[in-house]
Amino acid sequence: MLKSEVGDYVSRCASLAALLEVSAYPKPGNVHRTRDFPDTMYEHFLAAGVAIGPEMRRLAVRGFEAVEGSREWAHIGVGGQVLKAVTESLSWQTGGNVNLGVVLLFSPLAVAAGASLFGDERVDVKTLREMLRKATRTTTPDDAVAVYEAIGKAMTPRVLGEAEELDVTDETSLTRIRNNGLTLIDVFELCSERDSICHEWVSDFEVTFEVGSRYLNEALDRSGDVNASIVDTFLQILSKRPDSLIRRKRGVEKAVEVSERAAGVLEEGGMESEKGGELLRRLDEELQSSEGALNPGTTADLTAASLFVTLLEGWRP
Repeated sequence: MLKSEVGDYVSRCASLAALLEVSAYPKPGNVHRTRDFPDTMYEHFLAAGVAIGPEMRRLAVRGFEAVEGSREWAHIGVGGQVLKAVTESLSWQTGGNVNLGVVLLFSPLAVAAGASLFGDERVDVKTLREMLRKATRTTTPDDAVAVYEAIGKAMTPRVLGEAEELDVTDETSLTRIRNNGLTLIDVFELCSERDSICHEWVSDFEVTFEVGSRYLNEALDRSGDVNASIVDTFLQILSKRPDSLIRRKRGVEKAVEVSERAAGVLEEGGMESEKGGELLRRLDEELQSSEGALNPGTTADLTAASLFVTLLEGWRP
């Protein structure tokens, strides 16, 4: 592919992944096509998913250029593009932060996709993950500062979990990042045990590749039902990794309990079975009644990242 074609390809995969994820229903405890939150609606997510496409395109092109040799990996500017994507997302809808987690996961994947498509017509998942490791481990202190600014712009403090060493509410954190030469990997390691997005960065996207996209591909091959496959992938991720947003709001025990409920749905056959479908609807109602306290929002972000990988590999709905 030509460089411009690579950018277009990755941009479309990114936006489609975000749109498919939020459209899947009934994704328990989350906004989906038949469920809104009081101040955040399905349409807000649709607008945000489209808004981030151009920034994912720029990151893909820069990844391509890094392999081409016309740009250094350290000059890709992942952090700056995260900030721009968040800014665009907020400017295109009025529901507030709806996709910071998605942007943090999609950005290095977009770079990796662009890099893996240099000299190739298809994305090979092994190469994609190799390029991802390169993208995440060549960030700079400027990238880390820009991500902190994006977090501050998007939502309330400690979205990535409490980290006393570099609290996002402490203005001196940015000075310490610069003075100590800390990269995004350095920062994310501080909260990787408490936050799934941080964990993805430091583990080469372990859940995205080894749980999410793998399960999604199998589910699509097995049934061909796009909606059921996405919902069951969401449940699979949730069953394997308690949601870190629920953990921050309601504690570890409650997060584990929700994960066990998700596993129970899958054990009964998932969304496509009569019993599994009934358990799923019941779980959605219970989580929705918590007024956001039991929203598995991080699991939704991981599901979107899994869809992004599957689309990059060539699957189409």
